[in-house]
Amino acid sequence: MSYSKPQLFFLTALRLLAGWHFLFEGFIKLLTPGWTAKGYLLSAQGPLAPLFQWLGNDALIGVSDTLTAVALSTAGLTLILGIWEKAGAYIGIAMLTFFYLAHPSWPGIPAAGPSEGNYFIVNKNLVELAALGVLAYFPTGHLLGLGVFFNPKNQVQHG
Repeated sequence: MSYSKPQLFFLTALRLLAGWHFLFEGFIKLLTPGWTAKGYLLSAQGPLAPLFQWLGNDALIGVSDTLTAVALSTAGLTLILGIWEKAGAYIGIAMLTFFYLAHPSWPGIPAAGPSEGNYFIVNKNLVELAALGVLAYFPTGHLLGLGVFFNPKNQVQHG
């Protein structure tokens, strides 16, 4: 797939910015002693609240915390480096889907804890999820990223 220079610029910028957001969120969780998703999971609302509350119980919270931090970091690294970016985008989409469903901004469901605004159905998780969908279907790592080394068009032919 070929892109115009503006398309390549903005797709790459989107990939790097989303990657930085995921990497930062993952690393800060890994590096913060005592960080836990327990409160977030136990306060979940909506149709999947029992699942999230189960993931926040004392027996599973260590696994939930580790998987959250590692998945966020992995998604961020793949997007920033431009290698396996589709997999990273899909990991990010899965994480954002869980975040959205744990605390959906739906009518009749009160916001749990402080909110970054008064949303009606659409919140920042859905916006970033859509952005990752764009990145999954319009990758740039094979042009501007480590993926360039795995692109068959860029391989030197020996005769």
